[in-house]
Amino acid sequence: MNELKDRSVFVEASEVPKGPIIFVMVLGAFVAILNQTLLNVALPVMIVDMEMSANAAQSLTTIFMLVNGILIPITAFLMEKFTTRHLFLTAMSLFALGTLICGISFSFPTLLMGRVVQAAGAGIMMPLLMNVILSLFPIEKRGSAMGYIGLAMMFAPAIGPTLSGFIVQSYSWRVLFFIVLPITVIDIILAYFLLRNVTKVSKPKVDYKSIVLSTFAFGGLLYGFSSAGEKGWTSIEVLLPLIAGAGIMFFFVSRQLRLKTPMLEFRVFKYNMFTLTTIINVVVTMSMFAAMILIPIYLQNIRGFSPLESGLLLLPGAIISAFMSPITGKLFDRIGARPLALIGLGITALTTFLFANLTDETGYYFMMFGYSLRMVGISMIMMPIMTAGLNQLPRRLYAHGTAMANTLRQMSGSIGTAFLVTVMSSQTAKHVADFMPASGTPSELQLISIENLASIQGINDSFMVATVFAVLGFILSFFIKRTAPVEEDQEYNQQMATKSSSKRQVNQNVNPSHSK
Repeated sequence: MNELKDRSVFVEASEVPKGPIIFVMVLGAFVAILNQTLLNVALPVMIVDMEMSANAAQSLTTIFMLVNGILIPITAFLMEKFTTRHLFLTAMSLFALGTLICGISFSFPTLLMGRVVQAAGAGIMMPLLMNVILSLFPIEKRGSAMGYIGLAMMFAPAIGPTLSGFIVQSYSWRVLFFIVLPITVIDIILAYFLLRNVTKVSKPKVDYKSIVLSTFAFGGLLYGFSSAGEKGWTSIEVLLPLIAGAGIMFFFVSRQLRLKTPMLEFRVFKYNMFTLTTIINVVVTMSMFAAMILIPIYLQNIRGFSPLESGLLLLPGAIISAFMSPITGKLFDRIGARPLALIGLGITALTTFLFANLTDETGYYFMMFGYSLRMVGISMIMMPIMTAGLNQLPRRLYAHGTAMANTLRQMSGSIGTAFLVTVMSSQTAKHVADFMPASGTPSELQLISIENLASIQGINDSFMVATVFAVLGFILSFFIKRTAPVEEDQEYNQQMATKSSSKRQVNQNVNPSHSK
């Protein structure tokens, strides 16, 4: 009984109330995602107020993504090294400190430092939350629990752009950080009293070489891909990080496969359903980013809508998908991932194709309806597919599976963004040449019209590529099957016991007097 009162000790899932733990951790994930979506809309205002360049402002987003992406692969090690409470409280405290620094900063370097501290905390939250759910819930109830993660993932982006657009039009951009900070502090207090240690700790040794290799490998790849959309794939600033990142990644993976206790276990890919669902999630994430990037560009740059109007168009779909997530989670527990994936990806493919036919007269409310329907499809895909893959892993690989799934989701988001923006840019340039009159020089008004039409066609071409991604995910979803955790934990424990027994036998043979 005393042990149950001590929140610092590990307790079995059956002995703890699950609701308070999930609420505290989902709230933490929610504010981390909300913080990121709030800032994107506020960057133009911050450029003027802080007197910084557009590149400097963009680096506030890039540095957050980089630190986040670098930290996520290391979370598997952190989750095995530290307890649930210790790790979550540290992550939330770092996030709160970074938020405070950003809110009171009056110079670009201070603001950038705040973003780095924020990202150091935020990167831990999602893998830790997923690992806790895998540890707390039996396989037949994980879908419902994962659905609440989907609610946080969808609802934060739903209200973020609209809320940010309203605030920056009426108040200082600093208010954005001071909205997030009290929620974060409340969550830290709740976590201190409610959070329990439900993940097992194995205390692995720190492998500094792996940490350094992981940092430069994932950092190089993420920076290269995130820069490619803006600077082009042939830019030295893109090629150098990509080549260096890929080379270092080879050594990182080789090292992980040689180590007995790797920092990030790549052997999770020997489980076929985890591998399949990870591939589908990568493809779907790349397709999902099409609408998130291209629709605001179309609305604001071509049609002349304000950022607030752009955010309002996306709001209903994001809210619908957020509230659909718990429903699809419960459906997952009943019927499995394949029916949900096929229906969801079918809807996603059709609605993405719908956006591949935009014109300069496409109706605002027609787009709102199409985007809302598309988000219904996406809400049926993301968490159910990821859960189906993680369900196959034995308990000892939960931390590595969640870290790997989140790492690849982060990578695919950067790759998808860069690739789709590149398609849009290159196709726009091609269409400008096609629309130019065969003879004579167009007037300034004609040139603006040609550029707008070419941009719309470039966006349509990019949506067509995203449709291909969705169709590929749809085809792969036919191979999803229901799985149960591989009965490897018992075998693994027996192997460890056999090795330990063998070592003792060797020691006894070497030193018989000691055995006496």
